[in-house]
Amino acid sequence: MDKVLGTGGMAAVVDVPVVLTIAGSDSSGGAGIQADLKTFAAHGCYGASAITAITAQNTLAVRAVHCCPPAIISAQIAAVLDDLPVRAIKTGMLGDRAAVDVVADALWGSARSLVIDPVLTSSSGRALLEDDAVDLLLDRLLPLASLLTPNLPEAARLAGCDVDDGGLRAARLLLKRGARAVLVKGGHGTSDVVVDLLVTPDGSRRFESPRLRSRHTHGTGCTLSAAIAARLALGQGLDDAVEGAIAYVHTAIARAPGLGAGDGPLHHLHPFDPPS
Repeated sequence: MDKVLGTGGMAAVVDVPVVLTIAGSDSSGGAGIQADLKTFAAHGCYGASAITAITAQNTLAVRAVHCCPPAIISAQIAAVLDDLPVRAIKTGMLGDRAAVDVVADALWGSARSLVIDPVLTSSSGRALLEDDAVDLLLDRLLPLASLLTPNLPEAARLAGCDVDDGGLRAARLLLKRGARAVLVKGGHGTSDVVVDLLVTPDGSRRFESPRLRSRHTHGTGCTLSAAIAARLALGQGLDDAVEGAIAYVHTAIARAPGLGAGDGPLHHLHPFDPPS
């Protein structure tokens, strides 16, 4: 996407990468579509969106969920892809089987980078993807993924195995199901060091970060996958995109604004130098 800046009658055209998020709306602004768009903006990208569900939630709980009709989900995606030069896409909360189906249909055959965040439950324990949709996600969406970003419980559920090894076996099983790469997020662990494990057909790489003892972790998974998608749109390789996104999220937690009585949101627009 071209951005035109003018001063004194002079204009310069600047390339602004476009990133599309397909996810649910979080009324408290800490996760979902809202977190994704803030993250894209922080990275200097232009964010577009297709909303799959509307949630009534805050830092304490998800109070209600309304899944959007599949036809409107499909129409939103088509409207964006027909007009904007989207470089990367991320999916988050899909909600139900119908949404998984139409998203897979809409993205089938796309050459764009696709980051899939398999959002199964909220941090407060509310199911955000119906049980009968999980197998469909594995069958139809997983083969389209440039990167799958499950947390430890999600990796165990999707792969059907334990994650005592940090998710290495689970990641390898998910590669066999069609994903080109898997990042198993270690935030649900208990050690003083968070280990995020990136697994590709060529091997694995560990990313280690000191654990921040903070309650302000609402939307970390959404934010991480959005940051990776933005960095891929900016032209970074997968390893660099993952490493930079982890550092961005770590600082966003450390500089959280202290909002809410429960799991508070991150500071998505904290000062940092986005990748060029």
